[in-house]
This record gives sequence, C-alpha cells and structure tokens, in this order.
Amino acid sequence: MDKQITGRWGEEQAARYLRCRGYFILEMNYSCRFGEIDIIARRGRFVVFAEVKTRKDAAFAQAREFVTRAKQERIMAAAMRWLSENETSLQPRFDVIEVYAPFGPGGRAEIQHIQDAFGCDM
Repeated sequence: MDKQITGRWGEEQAARYLRCRGYFILEMNYSCRFGEIDIIARRGRFVVFAEVKTRKDAAFAQAREFVTRAKQERIMAAAMRWLSENETSLQPRFDVIEVYAPFGPGGRAEIQHIQDAFGCDM
C-alpha cells in the first residue's frame, strides 16, 4: 500500500480514536514553514499536538521510535506557530499515537496513545 495513503489512513484511525475518548479535533495536517502536525485536538485543559505513526507491526521497531529528536523539534516549532495564530489558555501537550495496521482480511488497527511523549518549555 502507498506510504502516503497508509499515513492518511492511520491519521483517520487516530482521529476517530481520540474523538471516541472525548477529544475535540481542532485541525488535521496543520502545515507551516517549520513543519507539520498530524492532529491538533482539545481535551480538558490541554491542546494536544499529536504525531501519528502508522506501521504494519512493531517487528522492526516501535512506531514511536521514528519520532526522532529532530522531528520533535519541528513539531514543537510548528506548535509554537499554531499557538501564535490561535490564542488559547490551554496547556500544550505533545503526544504520539502509534497505529499498527495488519492489512488484509480481518485486519484491525491497534492503537497505542502515548500522552506527554515529549515536550519543551513553552
């Protein structure tokens, strides 16, 4: 399956997962010159900037391991830009959502949500 199609499918699965748990999706695929944020959501006192990683399985490595320090820094910079454009009193939080998708008949996504996976001093 095409990597881009797989990634978008994983983001939709993650968004549905978040909605079912009481999150309100503010924006998906926010992009600016600093980088991209897959999902921006709100729940309670937090605005959540979520990076979604979709993989077939964790045989090679867990999906979260692909969120490198450089990737985290780009996400945080993009989040700072989003916050400057969208005034909020909510506390920012950076999550990683792993979507494991065993494609094929009867395959069902398994989702792992790592809250407060990384952060910065904002």
